[in-house]
Amino acid sequence: MRFIRGQDFDGLALPACVLTIGNFDGVHRGHRQILAQAGLFATDREIPVAVLTFEPHPLSVVGLRRSPPRLTVSAEKVQQLARAGADIVVEADSTPALLGLTPEEFVDRILVPRLHPTHIVEGASFGFGRGRQGTPELLGELGANRGFEVFVVEPVRLQVEHDETVLVSSSLIRKLLHQGRVHRAELCLGRPYTLVGTVTTGSQRGAHLGFPTANVDVPDQLVPGEGVYAGEARLGDRVLAAAISIGAAPTFEGTDLQVEAHLLDFDEDVYGESIRLDFHRPLRAQQKFSSKEDLIRQVARDVEQVRRIHTERTGVVRQNGTHA
Repeated sequence: MRFIRGQDFDGLALPACVLTIGNFDGVHRGHRQILAQAGLFATDREIPVAVLTFEPHPLSVVGLRRSPPRLTVSAEKVQQLARAGADIVVEADSTPALLGLTPEEFVDRILVPRLHPTHIVEGASFGFGRGRQGTPELLGELGANRGFEVFVVEPVRLQVEHDETVLVSSSLIRKLLHQGRVHRAELCLGRPYTLVGTVTTGSQRGAHLGFPTANVDVPDQLVPGEGVYAGEARLGDRVLAAAISIGAAPTFEGTDLQVEAHLLDFDEDVYGESIRLDFHRPLRAQQKFSSKEDLIRQVARDVEQVRRIHTERTGVVRQNGTHA
């Protein structure tokens, strides 16, 4: 996969591609369906699938409101786009000049001379140009005179609950995560939701309780709602079952939100290391316990639930943290 950063975008001139444009936050099932369709066109013509995305989020540059919290940081998004079928990912700088182009200017100054698309594949809600004035219909009209066709992919619908069918979108996934419904977010993403951060020094309360935790600093990503979750931690090539706590340690009168992970069958110093936390299932809400002993008993139950869920998903967890 070829990755083209913003500083190299001005001089870009691809000979031809099948193109899709968007923010692609989360690279969820809907995004992957768009890329799958783009891949069919590209295979027929033996040309690459190119993704044009923007960094930072355009709303952070021109929006009257704050941009939504990220589901995927830039590097993670690029990796997920490659896995979904992108041959080229172009990450354009979200400058006021670029975002201020009219739809026609965006097509004539950016898309046609730099990317030379034969097809552009988008979702029905796609908007482009200044103030997202451009629609798929307008893009199709412009393409008819400029040598490319536009194909609109229908949104992905999922039944995430027995009586609830939804359209998959990044905003829906953010809502599910805020509610702590990480298992439903996983259905929409097609993979577990992942936080990417660095292990930092914490209060050491977990170690004093017999359940040491890795405190995780997550600088630029949506953190799920407060609660305790079953998941996995990834440290380099190692994959470990993890009980993940998000909250302010109410039993100890804490006030600052913390992300902590107890890594099962693991006892190494990993301060300063990069860590990835995959969320599989909510276990319980945060609560204030009347005594330290009550808290210890509950954490022990949490750990056993995590072990059972991890075994169901991946097999037996060995003492060295590898999978059977």
